Amino acid sequence: MPIADVLIYTRTAGYRHDSIPAGAKALAGLAEAAGYDAEVTEDPAAFTRERLRRCAAVVFLSTTGTVLTEAGREAFASYVVGGGGFLAIHAAANAEPDWPFYGDLLGTRFDGHPEIQPGVVCVDVPDHPATAGLPARWAWTDEWYNFTSNPRVEGVRVLARADESTYRGGTLGADHPLVWCREAGRGRFFFTALGHAAETYEDDAFRGHLAGALSWVAGAGSPVRDTPPGL
Repeated sequence: MPIADVLIYTRTAGYRHDSIPAGAKALAGLAEAAGYDAEVTEDPAAFTRERLRRCAAVVFLSTTGTVLTEAGREAFASYVVGGGGFLAIHAAANAEPDWPFYGDLLGTRFDGHPEIQPGVVCVDVPDHPATAGLPARWAWTDEWYNFTSNPRVEGVRVLARADESTYRGGTLGADHPLVWCREAGRGRFFFTALGHAAETYEDDAFRGHLAGALSWVAGAGSPVRDTPPGL
């Protein structure tokens, strides 16, 4: 069965961002521009091995709380480590709080945020598809997520950091990752903490950031097969 589409998942079981419709519309457009069909859903029944085999990538768009069933978790973990692509955006850092696989994949957990305010994103890796179009110091306005620990765990490549000196309320100090990626088995995982506001998804630089992230995770290049969960 050919890999032909991008599954954009927007289910929430906690706080729900008003930006989700705008983000889903933008991501569907980016997927279609890249040659994929796009499906936006909040139905956890979409997470089956058969359905996920058709996916070039799965996107969690500001998902919060427990959004998968036990069967869905098993199918999704097998998809990711079996060669699938997974893009997690913003509040997806606050999804599946009691699933160890998800926490290990992310490398940390969401730990609150200050008020929305302007600040600066420091781009450390300018040659990644998701950061290639960004300036080295990117003036941006967002919620500036904090995390329970620094996600620079083994295998994680941090692409961009927050400059905590440019805003109030950061808790990680001089090394505050915001954007990172990793290989996950035979698949690829990418996380961006940015994307709180609806107007964000109309910003050309941010859309380029998402398009590059999507192309990277979808380019894993390995046919998805059933694989036991694990990293």
